[in-house]
Amino acid sequence: MSPSGKPVPPRDSLTTSEINKPDFRELDLGSPVSPLRSQPRGLTTTTTTSSSSSSSSGSLTRQQHPPVISRSGSVRGGSSSTQSGSSSGNQTRSDSVTSNSTSSATSPSSNVLPTGNICPSGKIQLTGMTQSRSRSDVLGSGTGTYGHGSIMRGGGGSSGVSPAKTVAPVTSRSGETVWKRAVLGSDAEEVKRVGNEMYRKGLFGEALKLYDRAIALSPANAAYRSNRAAALTGLARVGEAVKECEEALRLDPNYGRAHQRLASLLIRLGQVDSARKHLCFLGKPSDPTELQKLEAVEKHMSKCADARRVGDWKAALMEVDAAIVSGADFSPQLGMCKVEALLKLHRLDAAQSKLLEAPKVEPFPASCSQTRFSGMSCEAYTYYVKAQVEMALGRFENAVMAAEKASQIDPRSNEVATLHNTVTLVARARVRGNDLYKSERYTEASSAYAEGLRLDPCNAILYCNRAACWFKLGMWERSVEDCNQALRFQPRYTKPLLRRAASYSKMERWAAAVSDYEALRKELPHDKEVAESLFHAQVALKKSRGEEVLNMEFGGEVEEVYSREQFKAAMNLPGVSVIHFSTASDHQCKQLSPFVDSLCTRYPSIHFLKVDIDKCPSIGNAENVRVVPTVKIYKNGTRVKEIVCPSKEVLEYSVRHYSS
Repeated sequence: MSPSGKPVPPRDSLTTSEINKPDFRELDLGSPVSPLRSQPRGLTTTTTTSSSSSSSSGSLTRQQHPPVISRSGSVRGGSSSTQSGSSSGNQTRSDSVTSNSTSSATSPSSNVLPTGNICPSGKIQLTGMTQSRSRSDVLGSGTGTYGHGSIMRGGGGSSGVSPAKTVAPVTSRSGETVWKRAVLGSDAEEVKRVGNEMYRKGLFGEALKLYDRAIALSPANAAYRSNRAAALTGLARVGEAVKECEEALRLDPNYGRAHQRLASLLIRLGQVDSARKHLCFLGKPSDPTELQKLEAVEKHMSKCADARRVGDWKAALMEVDAAIVSGADFSPQLGMCKVEALLKLHRLDAAQSKLLEAPKVEPFPASCSQTRFSGMSCEAYTYYVKAQVEMALGRFENAVMAAEKASQIDPRSNEVATLHNTVTLVARARVRGNDLYKSERYTEASSAYAEGLRLDPCNAILYCNRAACWFKLGMWERSVEDCNQALRFQPRYTKPLLRRAASYSKMERWAAAVSDYEALRKELPHDKEVAESLFHAQVALKKSRGEEVLNMEFGGEVEEVYSREQFKAAMNLPGVSVIHFSTASDHQCKQLSPFVDSLCTRYPSIHFLKVDIDKCPSIGNAENVRVVPTVKIYKNGTRVKEIVCPSKEVLEYSVRHYSS
């Protein structure tokens, strides 16, 4: 029903590009005149306007023009006429065209352009009339019978309609913009019109405020609710947009535009069954393009659920991506299915990242809460996946809370109930194991962790904890095995890597220990304990190979060279020596020096020296150093590398390369 109480016929079907634009529902203000009429077939309109910089004269010629709208509200038409004027005051700019015949206004015919819709090109369509300068003559001012303050949809309308200039925001004499006046105004249609203008410019937040104002002035207007949904969609607040469309349909169940907008939103959410109901509310699809999109999404979501059911996680990942590309780009259940697939493929870092990126629909529409995905409600599935991620990360308390939430939302799901039970038991096993470990009852602690692993055989945290028990019991091989399992499921988990390196050191497998400690240095570059462990492992490795080790002290500083004799002695040291030539006044040297100091700490088996060529010019001349900073690397007394003005990346790469 329209606000005037008249029945509103179903809207014409809309194209896909129009679905998410604000629309207008014509209000019956009692005007006897049809706001816009189409041009009769067989008639053409030609307009010629001429002007110059010295005058504002022009001529307007119309040939066999159609009926047009006069300001007085009558419709006039007739044969061709010629109208001219000049800037001296004889020019007339009237929207009325006098003719030999008149006709009374009638209701718009079926091919009349819909009143009040936003033109995708951002222009207003005028039929047989020009714009006046006064506010009362502006199309969309809300004071005349030119569409009751709305913006007409352009492009592809009836024949004989040519676009006019883009309407710019109007500013009053006092300097107050139309937008500011509209926010405080009492004319709902004017407020809505300015809201449409803001929306068309992409200012969705401003448009939303204006639609809110229009709704406050006219709460029963379904079109305002639909427009508000469009603005919310532009702000990516899809859940709220769905609720606004539902409210519009509550006010007017036959509102076709709201049905189509809601169908489009539901497709994006992956709610294909609900989307089909609204897309086909007249018994047949109102938009074939949207129907094709819906069918593609439905096909891929079905395949995704099938792949998940049989544990084919690679296929599930592929079908999720296909469904998102097909149109379900804001579907929480597809986002969470992607997270679950990555988790099952032991790509925890990627799963964690995608969990943060997953669409969040808040508030979750009540109409969507009971939709099921792979046997459980969509909302419960979100918490179901979160519980698995939290458990894999070792946040067992959070995992229990998420599983409980999923169980509350969908108490009938067997899959949810099983996960809730598993998470609860694993969390208990971990707490019991930790308590026993603290009590130094390592054998019993290992058994408690083993119980948790029986329920969750891919939990890297429990494997790492059990490896700690084996290490304390002196069972190095078993410790290494559990560390390997933990790293298999979480390759970047540093604790098992550190524990494995320590176990290798205990077994005097120095090459493996050095390899693990070097990997840890990349992950933990400022950890002094790791640096010291690496140094001792490197020394032990050299000794095991029969190499001479002169520098047995960890944590040395960069040695400053003051004489040529000291420099020659440093060059001839066994192993690798890195010599930094600099000056105290050079800015680039000042920036590089702290980095060289850090390299000295991170690579303790290498000799680092510094030469200030201003203090020792003889060394600079002997080494032919012309530019600072310059770094030279010697190995067993032979120069192997010289770098002029090195970057930090190049310098560290070279040091690491020659230290191995």
